[in-house]
Amino acid sequence: MHAVMVLNWIWIGFFIIAFVIALIKLVFWGDFDVFPAMMDSTFSSSKTAFEISLGLTGVLSLWLGIMKIGEKGGVVNVLAKLLSPVFTKLFPDIPKGHPVTGSIFMNIAANMLGLDNAATPLGLKAMEQLQDLNQKKDTASNPMIMFLVLNTSGLTLIPISILVYRAQMGAAQPTDIFIPILLATFFSTLAGIIITSFFQKINLLNRTMLLTLGGAALVVASVIWGFGQMDSMLMNKVSTSAANIMLMLIIIAFILAGVRKKINVYDAFIEGAKEGFTTAVRIIPYLVAILVGIGVFRASGAMDMLIDGVKYGVEACGGNTDFVGALPTALMKPLSGSGARGMMVDAMTTYGADSFVGRLSCIFQGSTDTTFYILAVYFGSVGIVKTRHAVACGLLADLAGIIAAIAIAYMFFG
Repeated sequence: MHAVMVLNWIWIGFFIIAFVIALIKLVFWGDFDVFPAMMDSTFSSSKTAFEISLGLTGVLSLWLGIMKIGEKGGVVNVLAKLLSPVFTKLFPDIPKGHPVTGSIFMNIAANMLGLDNAATPLGLKAMEQLQDLNQKKDTASNPMIMFLVLNTSGLTLIPISILVYRAQMGAAQPTDIFIPILLATFFSTLAGIIITSFFQKINLLNRTMLLTLGGAALVVASVIWGFGQMDSMLMNKVSTSAANIMLMLIIIAFILAGVRKKINVYDAFIEGAKEGFTTAVRIIPYLVAILVGIGVFRASGAMDMLIDGVKYGVEACGGNTDFVGALPTALMKPLSGSGARGMMVDAMTTYGADSFVGRLSCIFQGSTDTTFYILAVYFGSVGIVKTRHAVACGLLADLAGIIAAIAIAYMFFG
């Protein structure tokens, strides 16, 4: 399957559906504001895409510079050796001990800590290293797809930003969605690994993977128990401090490793930082295309009509429709992180931060990641045009996260 075909048809669909709906609104309801709103969205979305890329330049330069120090200092190789038993099973096509294993680990660790600004440049670096191993430069390799799915499944242990938004929106207990998010994101990640392994014929029924997945479940349970002993204020302080301390420790460890190896740390940083600028420039067209399409689709009212249709269908089947109001966040999340964040805030504003819809929208926001954004940016940065089963695996992991989030929300708040 070609990324050009997948994203092309989705992108065309955004515009065609939006145009048809806007035309119907104009002809039958006399809505003269819909087309100006759509055109305004194209300009604002283009500006947003550029601002994101521009803002990402500094972060990319910083982290690619730090990663270069780590590479030359031998830290990444050490991480690769430590993780090789697990990654050998999940990424059988990566040579044992290859530095990309360390880059993948650092990216996943940053995602788990909710450090999005650090995770993206680390992920781009890992994708470039995977491309070096790729025999078919225009086609996604199995390791690339597994890595993409691990990102899109969005495993997060400390959802700081969501807790902050809930506090700002006046939630009585901003942390009451912490445990539900941990559970939902764990299920989406587990589903992503299993589904991708099925496509790639990877055997997970071995001692290493069973111990790893069991150990991960134990870690999740321990984190849930530990934070459950704290009040909301202490929990926010501890989680925020822990994330930042760990991030700073990574930077210091890389620098000290470079000093120990007697390399010129400053020159190594500059060498890596230069790559950050070129990478940020490369992704601008992909961001503009995705965000403009989403903006037009939203401005036309197509998203509202989709949600109303789902609600009607659920009611016709006799199902409970309490969750439908939160669906815009779930449907937007695979497409746009900022768009889903806006949907989450809108849900809390409209229904209340402590309402079922408000809480469920937060769980949706934390249970998965932006599949098409990650696909466009990560694959686009290395010139991949044939995605194979990446989209299917990513979306199925998203679906598992959405279903888990709904079930868990009813369990805790229904």
